[in-house]
Amino acid sequence: MDKAPQLTTLCYIEHDDKYLMLHRVKKENDINKDKYIGIGGHFEYGESPDECLLREAREETGLTLTDYRARAIITFVYGENVVEYMHLYTATGFEGEILECDEGELVWIEKDRVDELDIWEGDLIFFDLLNKDTEFFSLKLIYDTDDRLIKAILNGKEYGRDER
Repeated sequence: MDKAPQLTTLCYIEHDDKYLMLHRVKKENDINKDKYIGIGGHFEYGESPDECLLREAREETGLTLTDYRARAIITFVYGENVVEYMHLYTATGFEGEILECDEGELVWIEKDRVDELDIWEGDLIFFDLLNKDTEFFSLKLIYDTDDRLIKAILNGKEYGRDER
C-alpha cells in the first residue's frame, strides 16, 4: 500500500461542562456520517497542528480559539485504506458567535452524556482519558470496515475494554 497517511486535527471545545460536538449529517460518502465528533480537519500544506486547529475552528464554527491545549496523538486505522494521525486538542477559551457548519450540526452536549451518542467506540477511551486530565498520550485505534474497534493501544501497550 503506497497511500500516505492523513494528517488532521480534532478538537473538543469545552464550556459549562459541555463539549461542542459536530453531528455529521450533511456530507455523503463520509466515514463519520451520522456520528458525533469534534471539530477539525485536514492539514493544508505547510501548516503546523496549531495553525490547522485554529483555521478549522474558524471555518467550521466561526469561533476564534483563545485557549487550547494539545492532548494526544490518535492513530486512526480503518480497514486497509485509511490511516489518519489526529492531533487531539481541547479548548476552553474562544471568541465569536457560532455559525452554521456545512459539514453537520453543531450542538453542545453535556460531558456525562457523550457516551449516549453515536460516536466511534474508541472515542470513549480518549474521552475517559480527557476527563481524567491524563497527560499527553498516544492512542492507536484499529477498526474494521464495519466500524468495529478491533484493538486499542495506549502509549505502546494494548488497552483492554475493562480498563475504562
